[in-house]
Amino acid sequence: MIHNTSVIDKKAKIGEEVKIGPFCYVGPKVQIEHGVELISNIHIEGDTRIGKGTKIFPFASIGTMPQDLKYKGESTSLEIGENNIIREYVTINPGTKGGGGKTVIGNNCLLMISSHVAHDCHIGNDVVIANNVPLGGHVTIEDSVVIGGNSAVQQFTRIGRLAMIGGMTGVLKDVIPFGLSFGNRNYLRGINLIGLKRKKYDNKKIMELDSAFKKIFSSKNLHENLSKINGEYKGNDLVAEVTNFISRDKKRPICTPISE
Repeated sequence: MIHNTSVIDKKAKIGEEVKIGPFCYVGPKVQIEHGVELISNIHIEGDTRIGKGTKIFPFASIGTMPQDLKYKGESTSLEIGENNIIREYVTINPGTKGGGGKTVIGNNCLLMISSHVAHDCHIGNDVVIANNVPLGGHVTIEDSVVIGGNSAVQQFTRIGRLAMIGGMTGVLKDVIPFGLSFGNRNYLRGINLIGLKRKKYDNKKIMELDSAFKKIFSSKNLHENLSKINGEYKGNDLVAEVTNFISRDKKRPICTPISE
């Protein structure tokens, strides 16, 4: 069903059972898959694909050119997965040549009112981004992350799986998987124990992760601390995920606890 006030380019690819309400615009390179709903007053352009079952609320702007002065009109893309909820006034930009050319959002995500996903961001599955949260360019957010309202994430930052960012946090440093991060300039408060329990991880693994966390952050020299626990938590995939995250990019600053 397409409302007669909406403008849908003839070259756009529209799947079955797509609902497009009044006053929407869909550009020529857009691909909208089965069961997507555009409620009203939504602008979608560029080389943009929207996956099955996604629902987009009024005044969202999807696929418009990146807010990057280096962007010179090169062909880049935006890929949005399945069953996402994109609320009012959300803005999402495609990639740039310098960042790999693609912005990607996974499945089952909730982007609340006035959140912004900048160029070349990669967002996993089951991510919740609360109201008024801007993500700078090249940000990576892994699965099941929750970002509280009025936070801001600096460009190139990584946030690991199942981490939680408190409201009004300025995220300048990478947050480890399962980390709890807060503060005007983010610091690490501990492990997201509630999130881990909700995911039904084994209590023994969670306790070992908590123990490893204390040893990893026992001093500011994280990589030296990692070498000290090498092999101590064999078979614990949670600990391995944290250590691999820290080791993967040694140039990036890692969010740490406040020194007492």
